[in-house]
Amino acid sequence: METADRLTKIPPYLFMELRKKIVAARAAGVDVISLAIGDPVEATPKSVIDELCRAAYDPANHRYPTDEEKGMLAFRQEVARWYDRRYGVALDPATEILGLIGSKEGCHHFILARINPGDVVLMTDPGYPAYRASILMGGGEPWNVPIRAKNDYLPDFAEIPTAIAKKARGMFLNYPNNPTGACATRKFLGDLVAFAKDYDIAVCYDNPYSEILFAGQERISFLMAPGAKDVGVELNSLSKPFNMCGWRLGMACGNPDLIAAISKVKENTDSGIFNPIQFAGIQALKTEEAFIEDMTAIYGRRRELVLSTLRKIGIVFTPPRGTFYLWTPVPEGMTSLEFTNRLFDRTAIVVAAGTAYGEFGEGYIRISLTVPDDRLAEAMSRIEKEFAA
Repeated sequence: METADRLTKIPPYLFMELRKKIVAARAAGVDVISLAIGDPVEATPKSVIDELCRAAYDPANHRYPTDEEKGMLAFRQEVARWYDRRYGVALDPATEILGLIGSKEGCHHFILARINPGDVVLMTDPGYPAYRASILMGGGEPWNVPIRAKNDYLPDFAEIPTAIAKKARGMFLNYPNNPTGACATRKFLGDLVAFAKDYDIAVCYDNPYSEILFAGQERISFLMAPGAKDVGVELNSLSKPFNMCGWRLGMACGNPDLIAAISKVKENTDSGIFNPIQFAGIQALKTEEAFIEDMTAIYGRRRELVLSTLRKIGIVFTPPRGTFYLWTPVPEGMTSLEFTNRLFDRTAIVVAAGTAYGEFGEGYIRISLTVPDDRLAEAMSRIEKEFAA
């Protein structure tokens, strides 16, 4: 049976391809260690699980979710308190916050809410591959904005041709950045708002790593920038700070018109977020900030182990200070794919090749720190043995 033409434009999803590769190798008896996928292995906080169980036993929560298109008002109110407490940002729960089944659906719904067929949507290169897929499924035209180490992996708006900027109707940005780990600055966010206003570009600022920060890095929300709510929305998620990736709970915050438009797409797509998950999210936002600090300390320890190992094999660099990824240069004389393949073939370690995130990812790999300590230590031991001089 023939399928829709739009699907032919979308490249295979990186993480699905990696999972297939891992499954096939393990089926052949290979002890594969995956450092490719950002999925925390530590458990969700107990109080959050307990709240889910409590709410799940209430028959009132077995019906369609409350306020199904926007999320429970109580959840949105807690999100507002969280943004005020963590970022100093004031949000109206009624008009400026929308509950999401994870921030990834927010990216997709943003496109359907804002972009018409043929509209240009800007995205960074390297960048999260799902942005491109959403743009293409919505009939938009992705346009790559290069981000480079020399600019701290922040886009240079002057590099975007005026003709392209005039055609653009949307822009995806993501800081702390996947895959590079780079963090935005207040000045950059001010420049972003000015650029978006000049060209009437709606910003979709995807911020699920906002709490995973190292070495005194300032915690920043796009909505902290003056005028940000005039030009865009910020997506966030409970996945990374509270180890709730599989729970699928997030939020869109910001411009009321965009929130209403995304909500309209959502109400015609699904029937909302299971109430017990929203109650559990309230518990996380309200009581589990210390958990974030504990997890960041764990990632920091793992980060130092990886950096120490890389130094031993001659890979020395100063990493950006966000996310639980390390955007790592490959050894001199090797391409990203050559290094990735050698790691897999000779050490049974899976990492993500930088080119999976775009043309300007050449020369890098992405290593995830979301792996148990003993497995990470084993992986580093294998790498050191393979590449030791």
